[in-house]
Order: sequence, then structure tokens, then C-alpha cells
Amino acid sequence: MVLVPLAFWLRPEQGTTYQTPAWAVYIHLATVLPAVPLGAWVLWSRKGTPAHKAAGRIWALMMVITAIDSFWIRGMTGSIGPIHIFSVITLVSIPRGIWLARKGDIEGHIACMRGVYIGLIIAGAFALMPGRLLFTSLSG
Repeated sequence: MVLVPLAFWLRPEQGTTYQTPAWAVYIHLATVLPAVPLGAWVLWSRKGTPAHKAAGRIWALMMVITAIDSFWIRGMTGSIGPIHIFSVITLVSIPRGIWLARKGDIEGHIACMRGVYIGLIIAGAFALMPGRLLFTSLSG
């Protein structure tokens, strides 16, 4: 939870446009920043334990909130961009992964959730590219 105040320290509203409300950036950072280490823990921890299941539910919820919130974060043109493909994939893959786990297809569940995590890392790498809002916020 130390990461949540970091979202406010970054002051993303300095780089927002009229198409991107500051609240959307704050919500996005407050959910995505803890999702990175939590997702790593869930993926590499012992599977099926109560801790794995609880952390997985929290991670999945953070990812769904992040994906939905991302549609309020617009580019300089005011429209969504190619990076939002990751949001759509997340909104399809998280429920699918949960469904697969409940029906007993653990291999499918693992593949689904691993894919969402890899997408999170790729989207994060794109967000850190020069000219992007997060890069601008971090570099001043």
C-alpha cells in the first residue's frame, strides 16, 4: 500500500489533457502500481493455497479496475490508442481465467492469467516510453 501515495507524488495531472481527467490517472496508478508486484507473487507462489486464491482475487479486481479506467485515459488526439488493446484483452481474459479455474482447467487458468500479467508488463513498458504521460510525469 506504500505504492498508492506514489501515485499522488507523481502528480500526473501536470501531463493530462482535457481528454484525460486527473482522477482517471490517479485511479489507474493506484491500481496498476500494486498490481505489478502482487501479480508476480501470485504467479510464482504456491498454487491453490488460500493465500494464492485471496491475492489472486485482489489482483484480478485491480486489473479489471485498471482496464476499465484506462478508457478515460486518452492520447493527445483525444481518442483511445493501440495500447488499449491490452485493456480489452484483460477484460476478456480475467473472467475467462476465473471460469477456467472454477471448471478445473488449471493449465488454462494459468495460461490466461500469465498472459494478462505479461500484457501488464508490456503495457507498462509502452507507458514509460518518451512522450507518454507516465514518462513525462516521472521525468518532469
